[in-house]
Amino acid sequence: MNRESNARDVLITGLAPVIWGSTYLITTEMLPLGYPLTTSMLRALPAGILLLLLVRQLPDRHWLGRVFLLGALNFSVFWWLLFIAAYRLPGGVAATLGAMQFLFVIVLSRGLLGTKIHTSALIAAVAGMLGVALLILTPAAKLDPVGIAAGIGSAVAMALGTVLSRRWQPAVNTLTFTSWQLTAGGILLVPAAWFFEPALPSLTLVNIAGFLYLGLLGAAFTYIIWFRGIARLSPNLVAPLGFLSPLSAVMLGWLILGQALSVPQILGIVVVLGSVWFSQQRKTSS
Repeated sequence: MNRESNARDVLITGLAPVIWGSTYLITTEMLPLGYPLTTSMLRALPAGILLLLLVRQLPDRHWLGRVFLLGALNFSVFWWLLFIAAYRLPGGVAATLGAMQFLFVIVLSRGLLGTKIHTSALIAAVAGMLGVALLILTPAAKLDPVGIAAGIGSAVAMALGTVLSRRWQPAVNTLTFTSWQLTAGGILLVPAAWFFEPALPSLTLVNIAGFLYLGLLGAAFTYIIWFRGIARLSPNLVAPLGFLSPLSAVMLGWLILGQALSVPQILGIVVVLGSVWFSQQRKTSS
């Protein structure tokens, strides 16, 4: 893969976490609050079924176990733990813990893919976490043990899902592979939403628009380009792009909600962008 093609794949893949950064804005401004499992299910399952109708191809029997495991890691478990962390950890602690994903990817890639651990990758990971902390942590942030465990668990789930998605590559295109995982993840969320959450209230047009955005753009489109990136690039190259998600969330809050940017946040923006750039330079120059 030449350098120009590599850079193009990185830019396309980076769109996914940038769009994911809008999830908080859409959730708080357009959706009924207090339905994390139902929201996750409605984000994954309709999008997965829609893509399945487009590709018209189901996984073979020997792939079913892997597909449901990947669907659980990348969607069901990841989103469920992420919502728990977000509810129990104010002040952006959840996003900071989520930024640990890059470190977990480095370790898991070594064990499952045989990828070498580079000092520069560790530096980029730590710098990215520091940048995210500057972006969203406040002195008033309180630490909740359950929330911390959920935040770390969500990062581990997404990291393992990322690495295994690279290791397990079926002989189908990215659209088909994404449809399988989204559908499997959504199916696993159905009983959880049914048993643990009340029925949704009557939905407004704004609510419906929010769900459509999260399902079509925030799930179907973004995970197609995310898994495309994983198939074409090393997980150690894809994972640091996740730092762009909290950066996007902060910038959208500033642009759309009129939230002020503090000096530490501006410094955090610089550090996050520098970390992402450094991680890409290390790989593209190697």
